[in-house]
Amino acid sequence: MRTRAQLFRYAGLEVTADSLTGHFELDKDQFTETVTFEGVGSLETPAIVAISQLWYLLAGLSYYKAGAARTIDVGATPLGEKGATLLRAALHDGLGEFAFRNDMPLDDVVIEGGTATQRYEPLIDPHRVLIPFGGGIDSVVTVAELAGHVDRSLFVVSPGSGRFLPLEETANVTGLGVVRATRRLDPRIVRVDDSFFAGHVPVTAMVTLLGAVAALASGRGGVAMSNEHSSSAPNLRWLDRDVNHQWSKSWEAELLIAEAIAERVGDEFVVASFLRDRSELWVAQTFSHHVRYHHVFRSCNRAFAQIRELRAANWCGKCDKCLFVNLILAPFLARPALRDIFSSEPLSDPARREQLRILVGIGLDHKPFECVGDPDESAVALARVSQMDEWANVEWLGELARLASPDRDFDELLTPQGPSRAPAHWVR
Repeated sequence: MRTRAQLFRYAGLEVTADSLTGHFELDKDQFTETVTFEGVGSLETPAIVAISQLWYLLAGLSYYKAGAARTIDVGATPLGEKGATLLRAALHDGLGEFAFRNDMPLDDVVIEGGTATQRYEPLIDPHRVLIPFGGGIDSVVTVAELAGHVDRSLFVVSPGSGRFLPLEETANVTGLGVVRATRRLDPRIVRVDDSFFAGHVPVTAMVTLLGAVAALASGRGGVAMSNEHSSSAPNLRWLDRDVNHQWSKSWEAELLIAEAIAERVGDEFVVASFLRDRSELWVAQTFSHHVRYHHVFRSCNRAFAQIRELRAANWCGKCDKCLFVNLILAPFLARPALRDIFSSEPLSDPARREQLRILVGIGLDHKPFECVGDPDESAVALARVSQMDEWANVEWLGELARLASPDRDFDELLTPQGPSRAPAHWVR
């Protein structure tokens, strides 16, 4: 039986010209993670070290979760007021799904240590932007739609086990340069020890901060993320706290990360989501026009397993992500074209019917712990698909559409949704 650890300690961050190495201790266990960068200048300047320390604080949660220690000691790591706020939120909200799945509230965790931060003023060009790129529908749209007069490059994070082929193929289609980071997790976390707790961590927040490191180390003035509006929608409510699988993509996380970065390097450096005020339906409509990406992009997470032999070669057609992407593209792409992309048809697969019910908000089950839109978006997409002649032979799509009750309509979801921090010069 797993038992909670007593102490998780940040044992030190090493910064070299091209790498970050974080050391962590969980009671008597020791862990090390190294990230090596390509295509940037030296990481050893004070401003870049300061942002690297923010990454280090969040990266530690990948190892903290193994024991869910009751005390976290950040040691001599510069923390600062905004950094402390970000770390607490990443612990309680970024690990919210982890806590829920393990039925283990983390409200009793005490964070100790930390020193004051200093502010630096790096030399940056606001018209040079780095775009974290995952090869899926959202980051493709950001690349395609970000203003053409802005100098764009991709930021790709690869695992130590080897690059992700679908991501690389999609990146090649963009024709843009690539700044790369290779992330080598401690092998005991990748191949989970049965004595460790397991679960979801706020990985997008970690990637965001690595993107900030890479951008600053190459004189760029911004990091353009691809997190759309519904990533802020929680999956469920548990013990008086929202649980959101996509917390690290949320508006709240964006604000906290931006404030923690500004505390260290000022607010001229911009980290924001280009898609923040857009629905997944808008993203799908926009993506439908960029035909050259249709046969290379991949949003199915089974292609991106850390362990190489577990990676799927194609869209699996069975997971919630495959079903959701199939659903939101269906109003905008002809059915044969959609089938050609996926090499299957999740929407007409009877085995996916219950998953679709949950996606559109029917029944008692919560939204899947996946990067999918909120039930309104799914229900609105389904209503439109059920009215299309080419889907008329899938009768149960209409049956489910009639049972769903979205609060918004199709046209409304194609208009801006809520606030955005994307600066004006990013917009066409």
